[in-house]
Amino acid sequence: MLKLDLRSRQPIYEQLVEKFKQLIINEVLKADEKLPSVRTLASELTINPNTIQKAYRELEREGYIYSIKGKGSFVTPSIDVKNFEKLENLRNELIKIISEAFYLGMKKNEIIEIISEIEINVKGVRQGDKG
Repeated sequence: MLKLDLRSRQPIYEQLVEKFKQLIINEVLKADEKLPSVRTLASELTINPNTIQKAYRELEREGYIYSIKGKGSFVTPSIDVKNFEKLENLRNELIKIISEAFYLGMKKNEIIEIISEIEINVKGVRQGDKG
């Protein structure tokens, strides 16, 4: 299931994270499917359980998996994962755009004003939709 390159410069836990992401994105691992326990996977791959734990923590931080105490780790339904990825991409784009705005001379208060206007417009539309 998981093949790691022990000679690679990429840390083993990062390789594990990437492999699990691929399996989840390609739906080899289905939503709410239980992942192997840390001990089981460490035994199968003959690597330190702390490495597996670190990879699982990173996958959970990124929203790909969730843990239930005493039960194990499970695949997050794809809608949540896609939202996380989209938000992360948007965040990176915002950083680039705002950095460029500062570079070109825009002031912090101007950016905050724009954000406030957008927030009012979005909330206004949402409230209008509901009522």
